[in-house]
Amino acid sequence: MSSHREAPEISQDPVADSADLYAFVSPDVPNTVTLIANYVPLQSPAAGPNFFEFGEDVLYEINIDNDGDGRADVTYQFRFKTELGNNNTFLYNTGPIQSLDSPNWNRKQFYDVTRISRGQSQKLGAHLPSPPCNIGPLSTPNYAKLAQDAVRDLGGGRKVFAGQRSDGFYVDLGAIFDLGRLRPFDGAHNNFGLAKLVNSGGVNATKDLNVHTIALQVPISDLTRGGYNARDVNNPASVIGVWTAAFRQQVKLWDDVKRKHEWSGPWNQVSRLGNPLVNEVLIPMSRKDEWNRSQPSDDKNFAQFVTKPELAGLLPVLYPGAFPNLDALNKSGKSRDDLAAVLLTGLPSGVVNGFQNNTGHVQADMLRLNTAVPPARKPNILGVVGGDLAGFPNGRRVYDDVVTVELRAIAGVTFSLIDKNFKPDAVAGQVTDGLTPANLDIPFMPHFPYLGVPHDGFDTPAK
Repeated sequence: MSSHREAPEISQDPVADSADLYAFVSPDVPNTVTLIANYVPLQSPAAGPNFFEFGEDVLYEINIDNDGDGRADVTYQFRFKTELGNNNTFLYNTGPIQSLDSPNWNRKQFYDVTRISRGQSQKLGAHLPSPPCNIGPLSTPNYAKLAQDAVRDLGGGRKVFAGQRSDGFYVDLGAIFDLGRLRPFDGAHNNFGLAKLVNSGGVNATKDLNVHTIALQVPISDLTRGGYNARDVNNPASVIGVWTAAFRQQVKLWDDVKRKHEWSGPWNQVSRLGNPLVNEVLIPMSRKDEWNRSQPSDDKNFAQFVTKPELAGLLPVLYPGAFPNLDALNKSGKSRDDLAAVLLTGLPSGVVNGFQNNTGHVQADMLRLNTAVPPARKPNILGVVGGDLAGFPNGRRVYDDVVTVELRAIAGVTFSLIDKNFKPDAVAGQVTDGLTPANLDIPFMPHFPYLGVPHDGFDTPAK
């Protein structure tokens, strides 16, 4: 979770695994949108001598649909290249790394950024440096400065960063995948005749882990239909759909002369991510790899798993007596059109007062962002559910509590938006895994790239 190891095939290919996606109007530069795509999930900071990096053989993309057909109208592509400085050492660095061009840093990565729109390709940046991993106080004595030096200006109010960050996604993986446990409600869980469970606080499984982040900040007009500078929340041109994807070439061969694998042939998509937790929680195991290979425009083929979510049926079983209204809703056979709106089409006008992020009738898993909604003065981590229209599912900010929001939606709190006769169970509005951003050791940043400085290998306990 959000998309860490979510499907059998991609769990074996972490450098191509789309782990998290964020899209939001930048709070400190509100005429821009920040797009963040994370890869290489669940990194232990102490990872020498082969520290984590992007894949040279992976094509990374951030895609934007601005006309509601579930197809990319604007695409940003990223390709990485690794350069070895010293062929005769096993070390990542041979002394302190105090600058991005330090001769002590032996294994550097660089990348190119290309923007594609209407069939036209524009290279925005070439041979841009990615910072090293955060090794420890001797090897990377001023990591925050190294990382900030790697933030590059692409001109025209555009910025880019690609490198290691602290994983800002917080989730109690250990409890949730132990038969759907939520520690704050353990006492009500069906314990299957085993020892009685006791309520407790959540445990953040990603607390001390890092990811590799691709972050881009661009003017709103770079993304919207016709370059519309969003002012009107109700104008469909204010809404964009965002997803990230990774591709590998079709053929992988072992070159016995070069003593390494070589890739060739057309590019095939191996992972993608729009809304958090969709493939993780809603798509069945037998179709997760298929979902990763498919396009958002084809998500009608998976809509049944959104409108009839397995987890909604499990909650009344796992928590006997706690969800009688949800149980009745499940047994009624009614389609969960509320979840389809949140995840596949966006919310139309009139559902939430003063808000919409609808992209039309095409069912497509994308983060939908209404770029005319200004950043919140007092953000609420529950986003739209908490009365904060600048948060999830209106895009996704780095601190939004998407686990709680989606658990409550599946438990029925959003069904009353489309069926006024339905009354959500009292506990549905309290469901949570018990975590907030306070459960992170490293805080978010108030400026680009927003995710915090990564944990260093020397000071972080091994997991």
